[in-house]
Amino acid sequence: MQLLGKTALITGGARGIGAAFAAAYIREGAKVVIADLDIDRATATARDLGAQAVALDLADLSSITAAVENAVQALGQIDILINNAAVFTAAPVIQITEADYTRAFDINVKGTLFTLQAVARHMIAHGQGGKIINIASQAGRRGEALVAVYCATKAAVISLTQSAALDLIKHGINVNAISPGVVDGEHWDGVDAYFAKYENKAPGQKKAEVGAGVPFGRMGRAEDLTGMAVFLASDAAQYILGQTYNVDGGQWMS
Repeated sequence: MQLLGKTALITGGARGIGAAFAAAYIREGAKVVIADLDIDRATATARDLGAQAVALDLADLSSITAAVENAVQALGQIDILINNAAVFTAAPVIQITEADYTRAFDINVKGTLFTLQAVARHMIAHGQGGKIINIASQAGRRGEALVAVYCATKAAVISLTQSAALDLIKHGINVNAISPGVVDGEHWDGVDAYFAKYENKAPGQKKAEVGAGVPFGRMGRAEDLTGMAVFLASDAAQYILGQTYNVDGGQWMS
């Protein structure tokens, strides 16, 4: 019960990694609000887990403000934020569209920044500090031929984590990030489809190749990330800030 008495807002928590974070936090004693664009699924997930749900469109700043206000109303305060929600896109550089670029940066970077800002303002006003955990990616550690835009957004998340950490620690707010590798689930079905299109691969082929290339011997699972998410939100991580931790089965070493 490392998070007993704590409250948490988790974006993109209706499914996949976000839902796994919510389940882990509840097991550790936290009260959780799931924020998601798919409010129907978020509500169903929250009901199953014993959490609450709020609507959130990261591309809309007014929606971010409303979601944080609704989460505060539901929880009383927000002690922990996990900035998990994101979108993936892929294309050869010469085929990248402005629409794909704008959508990815609006959600993955602008949405992450302004959700962090809204929650940090609440934490500062409340005067008890807090923990903010951004979800980056191994894609933010290096470029990938077909994934220029997504890689750039996740590199920005890593940089934003460092800057926010240095600025907010004076308020007792620790900002860190988790960098997953390839994580199996619904998300990867969409990723696989991009590679099937652009690399002329059969459906499922890229996913099998990527899984075989992980040093650990398999793709990650959402539950593989929860230990780090619990640790960074706990009192044991009080002296840690500005770090991005790889949880990727050995794919990237730093």
